Amino acid sequence: MRRKDREVKDINKIIEIINSCKVLRLGVMSEEGVYIVPVNFGYDLINDEFCFYIHCATEGKKINCIIQNSNVCVEMDCNHRILEGEKACNYSYFYSSIIANGKAKILKNDDEKLKGLKLIMKHQTGKDFEIDKNAVKFVSIIKITAESISAKAH
Repeated sequence: MRRKDREVKDINKIIEIINSCKVLRLGVMSEEGVYIVPVNFGYDLINDEFCFYIHCATEGKKINCIIQNSNVCVEMDCNHRILEGEKACNYSYFYSSIIANGKAKILKNDDEKLKGLKLIMKHQTGKDFEIDKNAVKFVSIIKITAESISAKAH
């Protein structure tokens, strides 16, 4: 990271940033090149390892790309605010961001899919929901296990 003064290493601060973000941008490789798509997400921290969960249709470009290559990148950013200056060069921008690289897995087990859906709903709404187990049959849940994660804030 070029700007070490903006790097966030404290796990609690990283969690704060993730909690503030509601959209995750998923980067996958397609035949045409890199494909990036914004998605809602949920997450879990398991043994100091971040796992992100997203939902999507049971078929489509994201699914096809992940089947071909499970290596993914995720990006999220939030807390945006401009800092005005008297001159153009005195302007700055406040933000917080996360970038993680990892492996994506399309979950097959209904209990794991249900857990993913509940985490997505909890992150997006702040509420715990009871979800009918049959609901998981109509969606795909993708679990992204972060192998590396970096955070930045200004």
